[in-house]
Amino acid sequence: MRVRLPSRRHIYRALSLAVALGMIVYSVIMSGMLARAQTAGAPGLGGCPLFPANNIWNRDISTLPVHRNSANFVAGIGSTGHMHADFGSGLYAGGPIGIPYVIVPGNQPMVPVHFDYAAESDPGPYPIPPNVPIEGGSQSNGDRHVIVVNSGTCKVYELFSAYRQSDGSWHAGSGAVWNLNSNVLRPGTWTSADAAGLPMLPGLVRYDEIAAGVITHALRFTATRTQNTFIWPARHQASSNADPNLPPMGLRLRLKASFNIASFPRVDQIILTALKHYGMIVADNGTSWFVGGAPDSRWNNDQLGLLRGIQGSNFEVVDESKLQISANSAQAASSPGAQPTKKAAPLPTRAGITVVMTTPNQMSAPQDDKLKGGTVNASISSRSMGPLLLVAGGLAVVIAGVGVWLLQKRRLGPRKGAG
Repeated sequence: MRVRLPSRRHIYRALSLAVALGMIVYSVIMSGMLARAQTAGAPGLGGCPLFPANNIWNRDISTLPVHRNSANFVAGIGSTGHMHADFGSGLYAGGPIGIPYVIVPGNQPMVPVHFDYAAESDPGPYPIPPNVPIEGGSQSNGDRHVIVVNSGTCKVYELFSAYRQSDGSWHAGSGAVWNLNSNVLRPGTWTSADAAGLPMLPGLVRYDEIAAGVITHALRFTATRTQNTFIWPARHQASSNADPNLPPMGLRLRLKASFNIASFPRVDQIILTALKHYGMIVADNGTSWFVGGAPDSRWNNDQLGLLRGIQGSNFEVVDESKLQISANSAQAASSPGAQPTKKAAPLPTRAGITVVMTTPNQMSAPQDDKLKGGTVNASISSRSMGPLLLVAGGLAVVIAGVGVWLLQKRRLGPRKGAG
């Protein structure tokens, strides 16, 4: 018996195959890591997206042209008015500061809801828990918005002027149900929980986005006087004033690129960067320049108060009509030349992994079918990617080595030959 040594050509072929196998495994590993990192960093809730990436709420509008009537629109809202963060920590008049939301599991019991504007509301039942947070608190007499995210169906249920009845049902002024995986708009001229007929949740500033270092969607804001018309993507108007210089519902503004935000705290800079890239949409009637957000105990009200230093004249109106694909869809084309929004440094973490526990309503923890006591937003930071790359690369080399060994063993095994 003798051992037949493989030729150099065979060794090179075996080595090439093994290296190729290792690289395939390496690519699969890294693709999975990056996919998880991107999913974790996405502005979603309860495992659901806040509408598709090509939804108009999620489009960067920093390169769009200035609207020809921008100056008049801004003047109509109030050039000398000041921006106000209509959200924060703690209580005001007995209720949370901002518009709260709650996340419920897919098996949350449904309850009947009756509407004042039933012809323009999505009929019940809605998955509203008995202790759902209400804007302004359970004893308030304001807008009393209620927002419920069903993590099992990825639908969001939004109510205006919501009141719980003694039999467990609810009565509301209007209500809308949104599929978070869809770009479908409400029927034309229909209202929603907001006067513009738009969803509220994707326009709220949330602290978990601040912790992640970036906001990648437009914000919602109010104006005292609006025009008796609406423009895409809005579906409804709530005014009798025909003044063409007043803002129509759906009008989109952005913070001017020339406005220097360097002196603001990190939290404010993240919000202002979003206003430069994604802007804000006229969503309802109310005090001018009030920007919506969700209450959270981690907000620093003093830092948010510094946003009052921004005047209406620091904003400009953009013309986003060219992004429209269909009047009945929120799907939008990409803005030419828009660059990815730079992500601020995430909050200090251990081992480069950011894990944020958030209780949005500050009254009762969201009920998630996977997590109790809050929702988790985990993201892989750039600092952690280096070690992950080394581990994945090392694993690929080991697999390649094993592949070479197996192939060589097969070729170098004992064979029968002439004695």
